[in-house]
Amino acid sequence: MAELIDEANERAEFNISIAIANAHINHDAVSATHCKACGKPIPEKRRVAVPGCTMCIECQNFTDKRKKAGIA
Repeated sequence: MAELIDEANERAEFNISIAIANAHINHDAVSATHCKACGKPIPEKRRVAVPGCTMCIECQNFTDKRKKAGIA
């Protein structure tokens, strides 16, 4: 049960951080069509939601977790 709550809290923190970042970004920025980390295509929904993004959500989450842990 605690794991489920932790996961929900992490998801909420992520959503808040995306909302804050979205408020501060240049909405005219051009997003990459392919992830700079893995090379996979970045879905159009993500490119529209996060203008200027350069990574797919999986790679961005991985990078964010490393930064949060002080690894990156």
